[in-house]
Amino acid sequence: MTSKRWIVLGLSGLVIVAGASLAWLWLTPATPRIDPDDGAQVTQGQAVYAAQCARCHGANLQGQPIWRQRQANGRLPAPPHDQSGHSWHHPDSALFDITKRGIAAYAPPGYESDMPAFEGVLTDDEIAAVLAYIKSRWPPEVRARQARIEEQANP
Repeated sequence: MTSKRWIVLGLSGLVIVAGASLAWLWLTPATPRIDPDDGAQVTQGQAVYAAQCARCHGANLQGQPIWRQRQANGRLPAPPHDQSGHSWHHPDSALFDITKRGIAAYAPPGYESDMPAFEGVLTDDEIAAVLAYIKSRWPPEVRARQARIEEQANP
């Protein structure tokens, strides 16, 4: 095969990949606004959290006991969503996606979790409200650290 043909094939491949990437970005909806300073959103989130999340993650966001140690079934208990957990280590888009679609996209292949996907159970606005409520409970220094993580993920 001639070098011109390789160049044409390579450029064609790049165009296809670029087009697919742009289409994915265009078709993928943005993460809804998650504002821990919006009283109405936080109040809604608190109610949804109590109904959907507290049974596993605790009424006070404390998570299940010994949440870092695998259970007999190999799964990890529900982590806390307060400052002692790792939720604040992630940008809003990851927290939103995990809540909506489940953890599979962020976990190693074959990883099993008791965390359900809430797509079809909660609306995007309800998921955003829950996350606003969780973030509203973090101390200012943790909120500031998560805000920097958010800025790095979405410059």
